[in-house]
Amino acid sequence: MPVNDPHEGDEPVRPWDPIVRGRATLDGLEQLVGGFGTAVLALLTLCGVIISALACVVGIGLLVLPTALRVLRALANRERARLSRSGPELIAADPVPDGLLAALKQPVTRRELCWVLCHASFGLALGLTGVSLPLNAVRDLTYPLWWQLPPPGDTAGAGMSLLAVNELFDAFLIALMGVGWVVLTLLVVPVAPRLQAWHGRRLLAAGPEADLALRVAQLTATRAAAVDAHAAELRRIERLLHDGTQNRIVAVTVMLGAARRAVAHDPAIAEAMLEDAQGAAEKALAELRGLVRSILPPVLEDRSLSDALTGLAAACPVPCEIDADLPGRCAVSVEATAYFVVAEALTNVARHSGAGRATVTVRRRDERLRLTISDNGRGGARERSGSGLAGIRHRTEAHDGTFALTSPPGGPTTLNVSLPCGL
Repeated sequence: MPVNDPHEGDEPVRPWDPIVRGRATLDGLEQLVGGFGTAVLALLTLCGVIISALACVVGIGLLVLPTALRVLRALANRERARLSRSGPELIAADPVPDGLLAALKQPVTRRELCWVLCHASFGLALGLTGVSLPLNAVRDLTYPLWWQLPPPGDTAGAGMSLLAVNELFDAFLIALMGVGWVVLTLLVVPVAPRLQAWHGRRLLAAGPEADLALRVAQLTATRAAAVDAHAAELRRIERLLHDGTQNRIVAVTVMLGAARRAVAHDPAIAEAMLEDAQGAAEKALAELRGLVRSILPPVLEDRSLSDALTGLAAACPVPCEIDADLPGRCAVSVEATAYFVVAEALTNVARHSGAGRATVTVRRRDERLRLTISDNGRGGARERSGSGLAGIRHRTEAHDGTFALTSPPGGPTTLNVSLPCGL
């Protein structure tokens, strides 16, 4: 569901389009290289922590281990910043406190120790695999150009040394194996970054023990966003009234005045002016009705949220399925926010995603209303200032809700919104 997509206006592309798949592979390779770099640093840091811990037996480690933990915190914050560039933001942790016991008592420190162990092993292996696949592809595809350079019978690692190359035909067989490496690269590299980042997003995210000051800062930010969203809504209503309805009412007044003056000397012209005035009045009335619906859709008052979302799906140009399981009604403001979130999301799907279908799932669990809007479009959605996605986030956070967007290049795109039902 890209908003302000740089490819807006292009012909819709399929998720398996070669250009889209190639772009997704390049993006995935870039993320894997960055993850491979932090994985190498994680391996070195893990070795330093282990050596420092072992040195505690003779007492030296008690002095060195706090420094090793500070290095670990710096590396973990660097990984948080890297992951934040390709997904939901991870807040950097505070500096390690003075004293070994105080540092080890922090839950965030223990999670970082688990992360460095996972990233130095699993993350390093994934990064090495992702980087080696395109290198193997280039090596084998170009082998017919340099197969005579190594000594006879030495494939220099090409084709995993499965063939003894003695003639040009054998070299082209290895080049065919390079095509297999290319296919494997296109399949694995776009997916591998998510696997590489999985443990980082689980272990480096702020835990329930996060500082109260962070929560206060978040609430302050969401309150400011709610005020800004309210002001923007008022400006929108004022602009629609001023530029649309008010102008039409003025036009009706002018037409009625002209028709009154024309009645005495030319009734035919007066009749035409009255018809024009009636048409302008009907358009002004339709605009007023549309404006009222945009403030609070009447369908939410007359019927349920499920029925309102079904109406949105029916009006969406992209085939859309609604899967709603709502045992009861939520607060009016929550249902209105959910309605506008789905409306904006489906508008983005129709305009920018190139999707063939979309799905809206609505559930009420644990006193929260959970919305999931997904499509099979081209992906690559990014939240930018002033975009529809930013507006969805502001509406959601104004209700103390959560907003999460997953949209890798090539798709699929999934938008998850959670709203408290009691507000």
